Formats: sequence, structure tokens, C-alpha cells
Amino acid sequence: MIDPQTVMANLAEVRAAIARAAEDGERDPRSVALVAVSKTIPPEGIRPAIAAGQRVFGENYVQEAKAKWPALREEAEGIELHLIGPLQSNKAREAVELFDVIHTLDRPSLAAALAREVQRSGRHPILLVQVNTGEEPQKGGVAPGAVDAFLAECRETHGLTVAGLMCIPPAEDPPSAHFGLLAAIARRHALPVLSMGMSADYPAAIQMGATHVRVGSAIFGARRPKG
Repeated sequence: MIDPQTVMANLAEVRAAIARAAEDGERDPRSVALVAVSKTIPPEGIRPAIAAGQRVFGENYVQEAKAKWPALREEAEGIELHLIGPLQSNKAREAVELFDVIHTLDRPSLAAALAREVQRSGRHPILLVQVNTGEEPQKGGVAPGAVDAFLAECRETHGLTVAGLMCIPPAEDPPSAHFGLLAAIARRHALPVLSMGMSADYPAAIQMGATHVRVGSAIFGARRPKG
């Protein structure tokens, strides 16, 4: 069971830590959006966060989000839903219909699929390119050296507007170098959105310029197995 009071208390702690990290970096805390990662969390675990005023949530899987969020959105106004997990091209239609922000654009076939669905539906989710800053073969994302060409292809070939970048640093590396690399690429392309930092390292990400931090376990507790 998820204790509602624990979720609310954890959320308050995370918000306070975001504010401290922003102020330490001489930034306005309002310039950092908290994406509460609710993957694997059932609706009854999410409602306490909504009751505490949280409106931005992240999910990893299209099907799981489809099962949970239409009903939750009917209960609360102003929900903003982010897809932060890998997206299969054949799920592009559902993703465009359901999500307000997609963090994991990382290959030409997906860019083409998203462009088709944007044109068909008239919905324009905010799109971020996932950068594989550690060039890990098991991870999605565009290699840092390929980002310039991929952004140009998204824009010129597919007519997509990319708003920013996202990364997940290698677990064994100090994260700040990866955050710095992502921020440098974003500056080069004048991209305003930087999605970086999770429960273990979001204060460091904020110091390096994150505009969105993706925090799950620090709010909702240890991840629950799917099923």
C-alpha cells in the first residue's frame, strides 16, 4: 500500500530540494519543472500527489499511461503528461494523442512516424531529442556527435520542431559531466528545454541548467514491478 501522507511529505521534500538547488545556482526555482515519475504507480498512489498540487507527471509506457490517465485527467484539471520511456514507432499515434511532451525522440523512423501523426491529428506535443551522452549500446538516444545532423533532419526532412534535449547518464559515471555536455549541445542550438536529473542526482542537474527533472522513487518510494 502507498501511504498518501508519505507521498505528500516526500513531494514537499523534493520541491524544497529543487528550490534550494535552483537558488544555489542563482536561478528562479520556478524555472525548474518537477516531472513526477508515476510509472508502475497505481492511480490511488498518484492521487495524493495531485491533491498536493502536482500537475506534471511522467510515464514510461504508452499502454500503462493509457490505462491510468484518461480517468485521472477527468478528476483534475491542468494535468501535463510526459512520455519519458522509449517509444516504438508503431505507438506514435497513441503517444501523440495522449502525451503533452515526448522526451525520447531518437531516430529517423520515429521522427517520420511522429511527423505523420502530428499532421494527421493536429496535436503538437513538445518534442525532446534523447541524447546518449555515455554512448551506451544498450540505451536509446542519439550519440552526441550525431545530434547536429539529427536535429537538422527532424526540422528539414520531417518538419518537426524540437524544443530541447534529454539524457540519462550512465549509472556508474559522475553525472555532472553528462549534464554539462547536454547543456552545451542545447546552447549550441538555442534549445530552451533540458530534461536531465532523476531521484539520485537532480540537484546536480539543476546546477547544470536542467529545466525539467524526472523524479519518481524519491516521491513514490521504490518502483513496483509491472504486472
